Amino acid sequence: MDGILTGEGVLLDARPTSAATRLLAALLDLLVLGVGVLVLFVALGALVPDASEEVGRILGVVLVVTITVALPTTVDTLTRGRSLGKLATGIRVVRDDGGPLVFRQSLIRALVGLVELWLTLGTVALICSIVHPQGKRVGDILAGTYAVRVRGAAKVRTPVTMPPQLAGWAHSADLARLPDGLALSVRQFLGRVASLHPASRVQLGSQLTTEVQRYVNPLPPLGTHPEAFLAAVLAERREREVTARLRAGQRDAAESSQLHRLPHGVPDPAN
Repeated sequence: MDGILTGEGVLLDARPTSAATRLLAALLDLLVLGVGVLVLFVALGALVPDASEEVGRILGVVLVVTITVALPTTVDTLTRGRSLGKLATGIRVVRDDGGPLVFRQSLIRALVGLVELWLTLGTVALICSIVHPQGKRVGDILAGTYAVRVRGAAKVRTPVTMPPQLAGWAHSADLARLPDGLALSVRQFLGRVASLHPASRVQLGSQLTTEVQRYVNPLPPLGTHPEAFLAAVLAERREREVTARLRAGQRDAAESSQLHRLPHGVPDPAN
């Protein structure tokens, strides 16, 4: 496998990251978190100097939940698996299929991290990362994720052409908009089919076809090859998007021209 192309056009090394690199990223994140917590304590002390013991306990619980669950979940979701420590060490956490993290996976990793990272001081996570063939910690195993290295940032766009035998069907079919993650997976698959193992090529093509068929009506002619079907859907969606943009531009130009032709002082009929 040559690599994984993310939605931002960043090429990732498909090989798992070493436990040592992940440990370094975790230590950097912990350092940043420690500084943030220190600043927060100073700010709370200044804002609430005479807080009661009950208020202090409530603030303590909120702070613990924020540090151990809310913050890691938010950071992983918004950055798509690239905290400051991972950014500094050049790694990213992705799904097992190479896609970006979603909220559910980030939350699972954070909740499991309560035990394997915080309560055991990271020993469980370190041991699991060392012995697991993909360098996963327990949270990664349960969430279906793993860490990979960022290799570069080259923008890559694989052109998808319409299979001639499916042009008529695609033009008349009802094609709903594909989710961004699914469209990216299909485009990435079609751009790398020649380098895939035959068995993986068939399996992945069939899987993507099953997912894309939920957004297509009617289905293509019986016996259509999955790769041809996927190419037809992407090509037709791209054609329709280009056509829609052109029509919108022409409409805006026509409205602008009409406004310029109105005599001076005559109000716009639209108003």
